[in-house]
This record gives sequence, structure tokens and C-alpha cells, in this order.
Amino acid sequence: MIDILEILKKCDHTLLSQTATETEIKALCDDGIRYHTASVCIPACYVAMAKKYVGDKLPICTVIGFPNGYSTTKVKVAETEDAIANGADEIDMVINIGMLKDKRYDAILEEIREIKAACGNKILKVIIETCLLTDDEKIKMCEIVSHSGADYIKTSTGFSTAGATTHDIALFATHVAPHVKIKAAGGIASLNDAAEFIKLGADRLGTSRIVKLAKAENNITGY
Repeated sequence: MIDILEILKKCDHTLLSQTATETEIKALCDDGIRYHTASVCIPACYVAMAKKYVGDKLPICTVIGFPNGYSTTKVKVAETEDAIANGADEIDMVINIGMLKDKRYDAILEEIREIKAACGNKILKVIIETCLLTDDEKIKMCEIVSHSGADYIKTSTGFSTAGATTHDIALFATHVAPHVKIKAAGGIASLNDAAEFIKLGADRLGTSRIVKLAKAENNITGY
């Protein structure tokens, strides 16, 4: 039996659309508080407003180098510092995928470490965009993230050719170090999908749908 409330606790309730408005972000925050989600994940431009709006009732997550990942490290670090100064509690960064294809592993590792330093004690999740990678590249990123000081490895931005798959979550669970947690994101379409990702090892789910599904399928109104 699916425990919807437990699934909600693992959700980064997400709205990263280019057209997202302040009103929509506030509504997202309202739902995040009501349904006890792990966080809301929102564009960086709304972090200060959202933090003021929710106070300590809900963690605020934002994205860095999003969605393509090819900003310079200096720019990503500056984005991170700005987000933290504005009140972000969690940072989801996108790796430079071209660097990975070029096997510039030390450069990727150093970039993650610099961004983690900018995060301080805040949570850092590393998006590797699995749909663009080979399994060997995914395994290499498990190794790099495991040595980087980051807190999570994350599948996807949700803005590329595909999102999370059960294959990738199982692969992460096999190859990432025990201290690194796993986030599945992109295309999580049902409560069954969410439950399966958690069963395979995901500690977080990045999704815009689970709160809506919980409301529709179970008529819960918060607790």
C-alpha cells in the first residue's frame, strides 16, 4: 500500500517554468507547507520573496547553472552565493556535461567542491542529466559526487530529453557512496512511480505533480 504522506515528505515540490509568476510561487509554497513537502524548488529570482513568505515553515530550494550546466564555475559560485544570501536552504546545481564528455573529471570535481563551499552547511544536490549520459558516465559521476562533499546526486533537470528512470536510480544506489543521497527528478507521473523510485533508493523526488495527484486520488487537504 502506498503511503502518500511519506511520499510527500520526500518531495521537492517544484515549479521551474519560465513563465512562473510570483502568485504561482506563493501558491506552491502554500501547498508545500500544507502537505509537509521536503521543500519547494523554485527559480532563483523568487528565493528572497519565498523565504520571507514562508519563514521557517518550509525549506526553499533553487537551481544553479540551470538547465544547461555550461556557465563558468565562477558564475555558478556567484549564483550560489546570491541564492544563499537570499535565504535558499538547498541548492540543485547542473554539472558541465561537455566537461564530462571530455573526461575532464578533475575540473568537474573542483567545480562541485567550490559550489559546496559556497553553500556552507546548506544542502547541495548535483544534477548530472542522466538522459544525455552513458552508463559508464553515470557511474563516473557517482564516483565524483561521492568525493565532492555534495549531499545528493540527482538524475535530471526535467528540461532535457527525458527524466528519471528506475534503471538510473538502481544504478546510483549501486555505485554512489553511502553518505550520498539520491534524488529522482523529471517525469514522475504517478504515485506508483514515486513509490518505486523510493523503494529503489531515492531519498528525494523532484516533481510538480505529486501534490496534485495526492489531492485528486485521496482527497487529502493537509494535516
